Amino acid sequence: MGATKADVFTAEQVKLAQLAKALAHPARVAIVQMLARRGNACVCGDIVDELPLAQSTVSQHLKELKEAGLVAGEISGVQTCYCLSAEGVRFARLALGELLAEPALKPACC
Repeated sequence: MGATKADVFTAEQVKLAQLAKALAHPARVAIVQMLARRGNACVCGDIVDELPLAQSTVSQHLKELKEAGLVAGEISGVQTCYCLSAEGVRFARLALGELLAEPALKPACC
């Protein structure tokens, strides 16, 4: 049987890959930007109103962002309020900053 991701890569590498995958769609980037602009919780309906996507599509994108740890959701009556996860944003900043740190950049090799 072959090796799994957990056998070959560190937990941080796997988490960073999940984060990158979650941000690899422009709709998800737009959702993160919208939540960042709003600062506080945002109802799903508000997100749907701002994006040219169906409610079910927005919900799927929110699910991916939640699984990656970037977005948190809280049920309030019949609606779910979404906001950025402070812990997820901290991890993203730190991990991406380390990955793309200035010392890693060398003169062009190509």
